[in-house]
Amino acid sequence: MNYFLYSSIELANQRDYLDQLFRVYPMSPDNIRTIDSTLWERFESAFGEDNQTQIIESLLDFDLFPIKDSYIAYLRRDRSAIHRNPATIARICGRLKDMGINKIYENLSTPKETNRQIGPLFKRWVNSGVLGLEPINIEEFKHTQSNAILKASDSVMQSFAKEYLGYTNDKGLDFIARFNGKFIIGEAKFLSDFGGHQNAQLNDALTLLNTPLRDDIIKVAILDGVCYIKNKSKMFHTLHQYSQNNILSALLLRDFLYQI
Repeated sequence: MNYFLYSSIELANQRDYLDQLFRVYPMSPDNIRTIDSTLWERFESAFGEDNQTQIIESLLDFDLFPIKDSYIAYLRRDRSAIHRNPATIARICGRLKDMGINKIYENLSTPKETNRQIGPLFKRWVNSGVLGLEPINIEEFKHTQSNAILKASDSVMQSFAKEYLGYTNDKGLDFIARFNGKFIIGEAKFLSDFGGHQNAQLNDALTLLNTPLRDDIIKVAILDGVCYIKNKSKMFHTLHQYSQNNILSALLLRDFLYQI
């Protein structure tokens, strides 16, 4: 088994893994969403006048809609449907009126689900310099031969990897670095539970490991969460199938980079 995969499993099962991992993925489920005052005033005015069309149009400008309704996604994608379907609009507005304006505000400011917060956290942690180098922008990264970590969006990393590294996948990347003349590219996933969506997240990371690239390009799946629990889960079984690949916890990423 790959040394860093073995070490990640041992770390997760024998030490204060979750306490340490909180530095990488500091979940904040209690942070309410900020409500744009201009958008709220527009809605409040429409609500007070019982202008049903404007009530729906104004609420669609918020990240959340204050009620669960299967027709909302359609209205988001085709706002002209608001004017063509008065019975649907009246039905939704009736529910909103029953709810009352205070509850509507409360629902609009509901905290983001923790799994929706995870995406940017890994890069924020890397960009803090915790890996021993201050990450640099794309132009600096292109023109240095020194050890370096790229600071860029997923899509910019993907474009760089396609142009310079022969990367062909249609997904962005979470990590690109150069150490001792070798490129390291990686996907980072926090797997919070077993099952459908989380298995798909694991497969996304493993797809990178199966991507054929030059010998001087090191592929790594930076995984954390329940995948390391020693049990009979599909995730743990999958890790053993990939036991010779570079799979490791973000907590071991610095050690991995400096041993290259």
